[in-house]
This record gives sequence, structure tokens and C-alpha cells, in this order.
Amino acid sequence: RHLCQGFTGLTSNISNSVHVVAVTQTLSMASKTQVGFVGLGNMGNPMAKNLLKHGYPVIATDVFPESCKEVQELGAQVVDNPAEVADKADRIITMLPSSPNVIDAYTGPNGILKKVKKGSLLIDSSTIDPAVSKEMAAAAEKMGTVFMDAPVSGGVGAANSGKLTFMVGGAEEEFTAAKELLSCMGANVVYCGQVGTGQAAKICNNMLLAIGMIGTSETMNLGIRLGLDPKLLAKILNMSSGRCWSSDTYNPVPGVMEGVPSANDYQGGFGTQLMAKDLGLAQNTATNTKTPVPLGSLAHQIYRMMCARGYAQKDFSSVFQFLREEEGQ
Repeated sequence: RHLCQGFTGLTSNISNSVHVVAVTQTLSMASKTQVGFVGLGNMGNPMAKNLLKHGYPVIATDVFPESCKEVQELGAQVVDNPAEVADKADRIITMLPSSPNVIDAYTGPNGILKKVKKGSLLIDSSTIDPAVSKEMAAAAEKMGTVFMDAPVSGGVGAANSGKLTFMVGGAEEEFTAAKELLSCMGANVVYCGQVGTGQAAKICNNMLLAIGMIGTSETMNLGIRLGLDPKLLAKILNMSSGRCWSSDTYNPVPGVMEGVPSANDYQGGFGTQLMAKDLGLAQNTATNTKTPVPLGSLAHQIYRMMCARGYAQKDFSSVFQFLREEEGQ
């Protein structure tokens, strides 16, 4: 009898515990207010999906309506323009290709600042000129809102898996609020300083990435010409001092790795045109700060040449293919 009473009490406790957990989860989901997302390209699309996976209701828009279909099917509400996003959400993330796109999304006729609510948190994850980030922050401040720059590193693969690195610039007291959202999409969220410093870190990173990708492509091409199997050469590089992200995670040679753009005719990923744009930003800042960047300058020239030769929409690792064509192969 006592055993039965104990079992009944245990069952009751388990039932109560399950109910408490369910109520807690429901309250947690209810406490997650809507998040706006502007820009659903190769990076923005998986980023918005990860917000949805973490239980955040998403209000999304893109200049190309077809880009919104996937997130809409997963439950996001799609609206016509950034102003409508700002009308419905007080936390907004933008992920756009260039400085002019960001300026338009924030200050254009249908821009975020046309309908933004006071106290809103605006996070721009585009890679743009640090000076533009500062301009947007000043414009946002006049509207009683907070703007932070939070460009990303890691590429489409990291965007899909939620393992991006965010470099955040802005008021330090707002960093905790920004980190809550960004942690849903990234494994690393690093505070860099005031507005513009996130962009500065990203520009430096991408200049090194471009130099490294060109170096990896040259090295792999030379090894192949010397009769080495590309998979073997990549294996040796990746256990030696030449190892880098371009060789061990994003190898530019078709057939060496699966799941990277070089395995898919350089489709998807990070476009050559965007890399050329980022290298242009690096050149501007280098000129303004009188900083010598000879390899960065040469990388910029190579990626601009690639854009002129039909590689603009291909992934930036297609520099390997470009070099092979340059030598007449």
C-alpha cells in the first residue's frame, strides 16, 4: 500500500514537473519579441532561418521577393520594404551587399528610419565602409534609436550551421542585447569598440582572406603542375606550416573537398564581386591612414580583373580557375 502511494506521488511529481517545463518553454517563446530582418541573400537567408529555429518571430523583406520564400515557408512574416519591418519590430538586423544598399535601407524613401520606433536596436551585419556605419549611427541616434555594426566572418557554411563570428562595434552598454540575438546565428560574438570598429576588423580579416586564397590557389596550381595529386598536396599543407582556412576549410581546387563552392562550379558562397568590394574598402582605409598594403593592393587588382573576365558572380575561390586560364590551360 505504501509502495503504491509512493508511486502515485512520484507519478504526480513527474506530471507536475513536465507541466512546469512546458509552461516555462511557452513563456520563453512568448517572451521572444519579433525581430526584423532586411536582406535575405546567401548569408541573410540562413541567418534568418537560425533566428526562427531559436523561436524568434521574424519580419523579413528583400528587394527580390523570391528570396523571401524559404523563410516565409518556415513561418516568417514577409513585408514589402524596410520601413514596414521597422513599423512591426523594434530589433532589426540588416545583411546587405554594399554601402549604398545600407544607406538606402536605413535612410531611403522606404528606409528603416522612416518608421523606426524610439528605443529600437538596429544591427547591421553588412560589410561596408566604417565611415558609413558612423553616418548611420548618427542618423539613428537622432531618431532615438541605437545602431551597431556587426559584420560577420565564416561564409555560407558557418551561416547555415549558426557558427559565424560577429565583430561588433557600438555602445558597450548595448552589447549584451545585441549578443542575445547574434548568438543565435554565431559561435563567436566579439565586442570591438565604438561604431565602425566592427567594420575595421572585418575589412582587415577579408584582406588577409583574399591574400590567403590567392596564395593557396597559386600553391595548389604549382603542385599540380609538378605532378602532385591535389588531395595529397592539400593533406600535406594542412599538416604543415602552410595550413590556412583557404586550404583546410574552403579549398579552391575542384575535387579536393566536398560541400564547398569549388565542388559546385564555384556557385554560392562569397562572390568575387563582393570580395573586390571589400578589398576596395581596405584600399580606401589604407590610403586614409597612410598604411602600406602591397599584397592587399595586388589582391584587389586580381579580383577586379576577375570581375572583368566573367567571374563576378562566382565564389572568390574561383581565383584558382582564373589563374589556370591565365596560363593558357
